[in-house]
Amino acid sequence: MKHQEKSREYLKKKAFYDRVLTLYGRNPVLEALKDPSLTIHRLHLSRSNRPSKELDEMLRLAVDRGVEVLYHDKAKLSRISKNARQDQGVALDIVAGNIMRYEDFISKNISYRILALDRITNPQNVGMILRSAAAGKIDGVLIPAKGTAPVVSPLTIKASAGTLFRLPLLRCGDLREALRDFREAGATLFTLDSHASKSYDEVDYPAKTLFVLGNESEGVSPEVAAMCHERIAIPMNRGVESLNVAVTAALLAFCTDK
Repeated sequence: MKHQEKSREYLKKKAFYDRVLTLYGRNPVLEALKDPSLTIHRLHLSRSNRPSKELDEMLRLAVDRGVEVLYHDKAKLSRISKNARQDQGVALDIVAGNIMRYEDFISKNISYRILALDRITNPQNVGMILRSAAAGKIDGVLIPAKGTAPVVSPLTIKASAGTLFRLPLLRCGDLREALRDFREAGATLFTLDSHASKSYDEVDYPAKTLFVLGNESEGVSPEVAAMCHERIAIPMNRGVESLNVAVTAALLAFCTDK
């Protein structure tokens, strides 16, 4: 009985921390503390920080919101932020209600348009993709834990223009495994190919659709491309061969009738 209680407690705790994002850098942390729509868990500060107006404002906001403030040595703060070069001695844990396991998303939705990111390493591109997805007709972005730029970084947050928390972010460990599960759930996978015969704006997209976006220089990996059902193209003029992946995402975000 005690073992079962411990297991339930562990799963509950794990489910909570699966939804926690840790921001770092003074401007992102300060802006997050000012946003009343965000649920803040903890503010982390380095003991080696020198006094500043920014830190004073962070502390004031944290106290006003009842946020726990923890102080750490520089090494531990770096382990929390996972970015010693850019954390500037501050980190903030946010409970993001828009983060979920992709398996949960599959089980709860019968119709969707998803953008899946395959090895997109530029954080600015990731941020702009999130912004376009939030603005358009996209229901979620599938983001692998490895091989893709971190969702939480100053560059990503800035490029997303505050939309990071406005649409479902679907976490997965391995993209191929997640795509396999979506396929088994009846989803149709599309990938972009400049040599494809069908234009992206001429497709009658099914109820469950995933658009797989590939690496900035190499495109979708061969292993992932082999899993996709259909290739589509974005027609281009004047000899232009390809578009920035974030621009491609923007076009796809508004191309479907929903």
